[in-house]
Amino acid sequence: MRFFRPWRLLILGLALLAVVAFLWAYPSGEYIFLPDVAHPVAPLVTVPHADPPARGAVYYVDVIVRKASLLERIFHGLHAGADVFPASDVNPPGVNDATRRKLDLLDMRHSQSIAAAVALRALGRKVGIVDTGALVEDVIPGEPAAGKIFPDDVITAIDGAPVRTRRQVFDTMTRHTIGDSVRVTVRRQSKTLVIPLHTVASTGGPRRPVVGIIISQAVDIHLPIPIRIDAGGVGGPSAGVAFALEVMEQLGRNVVRGHKIAATGELSVDGSVSAIGGVKQKVYGARAAHVDAFLVPAGDNAREARKYAGGLRIIPVESFQQALQALAKLP
Repeated sequence: MRFFRPWRLLILGLALLAVVAFLWAYPSGEYIFLPDVAHPVAPLVTVPHADPPARGAVYYVDVIVRKASLLERIFHGLHAGADVFPASDVNPPGVNDATRRKLDLLDMRHSQSIAAAVALRALGRKVGIVDTGALVEDVIPGEPAAGKIFPDDVITAIDGAPVRTRRQVFDTMTRHTIGDSVRVTVRRQSKTLVIPLHTVASTGGPRRPVVGIIISQAVDIHLPIPIRIDAGGVGGPSAGVAFALEVMEQLGRNVVRGHKIAATGELSVDGSVSAIGGVKQKVYGARAAHVDAFLVPAGDNAREARKYAGGLRIIPVESFQQALQALAKLP
């Protein structure tokens, strides 16, 4: 009984409080993904002579990503809907937090112009699109390009020969043999860099020379009317579907038909919808905003979303046209 004297209990309590405070304040080497309540898109989109319907709204969902504290790393359940990931799952090889932030903001700018183009095309407007090179979507860890070429680089030449399409990149690479040296010219924001690499054998199919990058088509988009989308400090490409829906809404097309619709998915110029990350957190964010339905890329994203839907209607889509058709069928 002597041990449980008040002064001893006070010291023990203060010591435990100090340990918890240290674990909470000290960052770990891992990252935590946290839900953020879904946000209305309308305040972010400016369209000339906008005439949006009076009812309904489009919402975008984002994920808060930051360094996890030691306490959050040990106790993952401190925040509803949170997940903790190692740094290697968040930053590609050779990319630090600052660089990843720049890449995320660049992705957001790309997604905004693509969303406006896709929306205008869906309304039958003509949009000017010019191929400008091959956009690096991802770099495979351990391959020659890792740490030298980064996502959002645009390949503009191979061995000094200009390339304007991803097909030209493939055709130029087939002229090499495995183990050859290759000079890849990339546009990285405002800089042009020539990066020497060597080729290795591809895996999972016919052997061909590769450097370990995944590419899509880079384009310049010229819109027939000025459309401005300002997402502030939010980065990443996953709000493309939501932006396109809101552009149509503001141009007078009642696509949500009075509903509150959250949407996520990376849009391509052809209107296809690609998978995104942080699905679990985005479902929690959509639920917190009390939306009526959530448009999610079909496949693994939709299957993951349904695990955490809690009664929220999940609508899987593979393209923007499919999203419009699904919304037209809502009661």
